[in-house]
Amino acid sequence: MPLAEGLSNLHLFWLVLTSGVTSFITAAMGIGGGVLLLAVMATLLPPLALIPVHGLVQFGSNANRALMTRRHIHWPMVLRFTLGAMLGALIASQVLVQLPVDWIQGAVAFFILYMVWGPKPKKLAVSGAKTVFAGGLTTLISMFVGATGPLVAAFVHRLGQDKLSTTATFSACMSFQHVTKAVVFGALGFHFSAWLVPIVLMIAAGAFGTWLGLKLLNRIPGHLFRRGFALIVTLLALRLLWQSFIA
Repeated sequence: MPLAEGLSNLHLFWLVLTSGVTSFITAAMGIGGGVLLLAVMATLLPPLALIPVHGLVQFGSNANRALMTRRHIHWPMVLRFTLGAMLGALIASQVLVQLPVDWIQGAVAFFILYMVWGPKPKKLAVSGAKTVFAGGLTTLISMFVGATGPLVAAFVHRLGQDKLSTTATFSACMSFQHVTKAVVFGALGFHFSAWLVPIVLMIAAGAFGTWLGLKLLNRIPGHLFRRGFALIVTLLALRLLWQSFIA
């Protein structure tokens, strides 16, 4: 495993800056930063370090955002989602054969589009066992493609909550998903200690970006937030579809 010390100072600067900017985007618009961060990190980090380092950085970013909005978290959903995430991580740790990434990307993209633009079910349709299933499925997928934020966001979006509750609940769900991923990668032998400096600096930049983004979120009208949220998720889904076709 290449050590983080192999990163140039310029690359480290771009990683830290991107972490702050993408955390700002996610806090202000509810979604989008994780996938953008993953795309940038993919050009700077070795493949074996990409998903685990991205996951731990995203844990820090989402945990900070969840902490700042903790009064608005829908805890019953988060607890059920976390139970599913733990089961999904356990299954992922036993998977030896990786599915083709383009298959996963295409399936995720179609599911996102349906969740955002399909018929809206009653709230009961996204509670209980289905929430546990969503936590497990998205965590399992996340082990292979890294950023499942758009998928989790589309699921949380269907609850029809206000903008702060949507952002807070999404952030809490993603925090628990990323920490379970870190546990799995650590158990499989990934040495996070070698990447401690970039991770800490990126989390710190993400906390600052989150603080700025939440300031903007409080000024965005609810209807504009919902439209922007749906638009960004849709664009990310179309991006995933394009990647699956050209892979």
